[in-house]
Amino acid sequence: MIVVYVGIGSNIHPEQNIVMGLNLISSTENIVMVSNFYRTKPIGKPDDPVFINGVVAIKSACSPLELKENLRKIELSCGRIRTNDPYAPRTLDLDILLYGNSVIRENSIVIPDPDIRSRDFIAIPLFELNPSAVLPDTGEPISNIVKKIDKSGMDLIDDLSDMLQKKWNKNELLNKK
Repeated sequence: MIVVYVGIGSNIHPEQNIVMGLNLISSTENIVMVSNFYRTKPIGKPDDPVFINGVVAIKSACSPLELKENLRKIELSCGRIRTNDPYAPRTLDLDILLYGNSVIRENSIVIPDPDIRSRDFIAIPLFELNPSAVLPDTGEPISNIVKKIDKSGMDLIDDLSDMLQKKWNKNELLNKK
């Protein structure tokens, strides 16, 4: 089993779809920890509904490509319709951020996710789950990335975060095999 960090977000019925997405993930993967969740402004389309974003840590036996395919099926189950618009509203967005210490650069998958370095709603929840994480492609600590990121656009959602963490956070360490 390998520890994988997955970004999770939604701006169409977000609380409902995030809960449904986590339930579907848990049907095939071992959810270990869930970060806080934050309201964030949509990128590229300021008039669209706000997003709710967080990160989930799982232990998986799937290959990165298998896991990506499984996550796409979960998005589809939650009503996600993919378009050519990378900023389109979505019921659920699931992205593999880190897959153990792997560096993968293929047409259909890039790990670590390059957005870790620039998006507050990815870097901060990832840091919450693993403050000692290091990006395997550059050796850059997540703590250094978080220090440089503007956190002002993030609004913590206490009640959703508490509910999800009570349900999903386990008393085991992420680095246990």
